[in-house]
This record gives sequence, C-alpha cells and structure tokens, in this order.
Amino acid sequence: MALTFGPALFRVAATALVLALVIVSQPPAAAQVGTQWVTTWHTAVVPRAAMPAQQGQGQPPLNFNNQTIRQIVHISLGGDRIRAVLSNAFGTEPLMVGAAGVALRQKDAVIAAGSSRPLTFDGRRSVSIPPGAVMLSDAVALPVPHLADVVVDLHIPGNTGEGMSPLTTHGNARQTNYVSTAGNHVGAADLPVATTTPGWFFLTRVEVSAAGPVGVIAGLGDSITEGNGSTPDTNGRWPDYLAKRLMARKGAMFGFANGGIGGNRVLSGGTPNALARFDRDVLAQPGVTHVVFTEGINDLRITAQNPNSIPLADLIAGHKQVIERARAAGLKIYGGTLVPYEGTMGWSKETEEIRVALNNWIKTSKAYDAVIDFDAAIRDPGQPSRILAKFDSGDHLHPNNAGYEAMANAIDLALFTLNTRTTGTR
Repeated sequence: MALTFGPALFRVAATALVLALVIVSQPPAAAQVGTQWVTTWHTAVVPRAAMPAQQGQGQPPLNFNNQTIRQIVHISLGGDRIRAVLSNAFGTEPLMVGAAGVALRQKDAVIAAGSSRPLTFDGRRSVSIPPGAVMLSDAVALPVPHLADVVVDLHIPGNTGEGMSPLTTHGNARQTNYVSTAGNHVGAADLPVATTTPGWFFLTRVEVSAAGPVGVIAGLGDSITEGNGSTPDTNGRWPDYLAKRLMARKGAMFGFANGGIGGNRVLSGGTPNALARFDRDVLAQPGVTHVVFTEGINDLRITAQNPNSIPLADLIAGHKQVIERARAAGLKIYGGTLVPYEGTMGWSKETEEIRVALNNWIKTSKAYDAVIDFDAAIRDPGQPSRILAKFDSGDHLHPNNAGYEAMANAIDLALFTLNTRTTGTR
C-alpha cells in the first residue's frame, strides 16, 4: 500500500526542520549574553620566605595571626559582577582562608555603604588553598565602575609565623593596605586597624564580567611597569595612566593586568624571570589580547658587575622567546624600549652601549608587532643616557608620576583594537 502525506504532515515536518536549524545555529550562552570574564586588576606574585618573629631582632616581619587583611586594588575595567583569585603559588603548605569579602572603598580602610559582599568558594565561606595552587571565588553581583577602588578582605585564621611555608605576596604595591586587630572582620564598615602594609598578600587577580567588545592588556616587566618611584596611594604607574586614557576614548574597552616585579630580569634572577612566569602573568589572564613587554635593565645592571655575564645576543634571544610565545597564543605583542638609568648603581658605559643596541633592535628588527618608545618619552635630550630631571623620582632609575604619565602618553591608543589578533604564525 502506498504511503501518502497530507498538508498537515508537511507543516509539522517543516516546523520541526526550522526548530532544528534554530537550535543548531544558536551560539554559546556567553555569546548570547554578550559578557565575558576578564582581568581588571592583577599583580605578579613572588615568594616571601617564611620569617618567624624573633625576640630581640628589631622590627619583626609581618605575619598574620587570626587577623583580617583589607587590601585595596584600583581596577581598570568595570562590570556588573566580580570575583577574586587567591594564590598560594609559593606556599609549601595549605593556606587556610577563614572568610573573604569584596566591596567598594569609600576612603582609607572604610568601605562604601551597601557595597559589601561575601566571597564564597563553591558556596563555602572558608577555603583551604593547596600548596602551589590558586583558588577562584564564586561570582557575586556588585556593579563596579571603571577605575574604581575595590576592597578585598581576607581573614587568615592561623598564624603564618609558626610554619616554614613561604608567603605568596607582592611587596611593593605602592598602595596602603590594612591589617586588623584579632578576629574575623571581613565586611566590617570600618576595619579596626592594627597596622598597615605596602604589600598585597595571597591576592593575585580580580575579574569582572564585562559586556561588549572587551580585551585585556598584559604588561610584563620590571619595577618600571610595577610603578616604583610613583607616589604611593595615587595610582601613578604608567599602566594606570594608560587605563585612564583607554577608558576616556570611544570603542573597545580594555582591562589591564600589571605584571611588573621589582628587580625582575628577562633571563635570571631572585624573582621568577620573565620567561619563567610568562604563563602565569600573561596567558592565565582571562580575556588577554595584547602584551606590552619592557624588560632588560636589571639584566644589564648585573652585567655591569660582570661584563661577560649577559651578552646582547642572549637578551635578544630572550625577547624573541617572549614574542613567539605570545604569538603562539594569538596575542599582539608590543616592545617597550628600555629607559635610561645613568646615575644609579649598575650603570656603566658598557651597559649603556648594550641598552642602546637592544633598543635599536627593538625599534628596527620588526620582531614586535609594534614598538612603544618609552626611552624617547622621558630621556634628557642633552644627556640621552639619563632621565629628564622633571621625570626623575630621584634615584635616576625610576620615573616619578609625571614621568610615568609621559610614558603612557607616548603610547598610540590605535594599537589597542579587537580585530588584530594573530593566528600564531607569520
């Protein structure tokens, strides 16, 4: 018997086909919402050796014993939800966090009314972070504006001075942070302050859920990217000034991940060198699209003590490694020239020749996708091996706030668009 299909059956089949096509063509949920998690603030962490307090040894090292650390971070990109990343990267024992919270800052150690939110970890208020690990908090709804001061509270219930586990920290924050009297004071409107610290502890990143075309710039560098020499509590680092410029323009928005570490080197050193920490401080940043790499002064300062220790060819090879690793991840990478530093320890005529040669390679080799000439922005035209006096913080190595602003103003904002990702090949 032959089968026949009436009009009703054809209508049902057609409807089913349309539904199937709609389902197949739907983009992922995140794309429909138009938001994504991106880094809005980052600090590159380093180990601080365990230093138990000792009687009669002068000022004891900072440790925490059933205290709350209130840490202030100046974010770049705002969003409607926020989360924090805690780090025990250099710990050799688990780190217990009894409670954590996030808020907007009003001033000093005071949080803005109504902005306090508890941070949880898989729904739990406390968390144990394994040795060498990071822990991402659950997201909380907290609208944060661009360039806001955000508070991250951490209650450390144990005594970090009792064990031998190194503390994971960034010591030169250029930001006053607050340590409470004994107890869990997470979310307190006005923290009962026992002492202050210029460092960040156990906190490496803050992320926001941001809408629209957004990207992240990772600044990989030394104390000049870190902002040493700028006035504390003023957000006077060159990445801060760049963030202000980016937020003031129209078009794609960018968060900034500051991966500067004082004393850092391209190839070796007491802190993890640039090659060793590239994955953590660049590739691990959610939403990263661009890298600004400016580093090598500390390699040269060591070379001044031993002229044959780090040849120019080795420094160039290190830069090439960073370039290729960025390109393999599909990132745009820009090279920043090394600023002058005559007048400070570790400078010599020989190292100045290497600095000039490395800068010439950065500018002329076309190895980088673009060049940012920090050197030209702040050098003294009459003495190009020195920082211009009005930009010198006083140590002849680090710029002051005006110098960092000049460095940021030397950056062409047209370099930062969201249609220029590489494919990993050239």
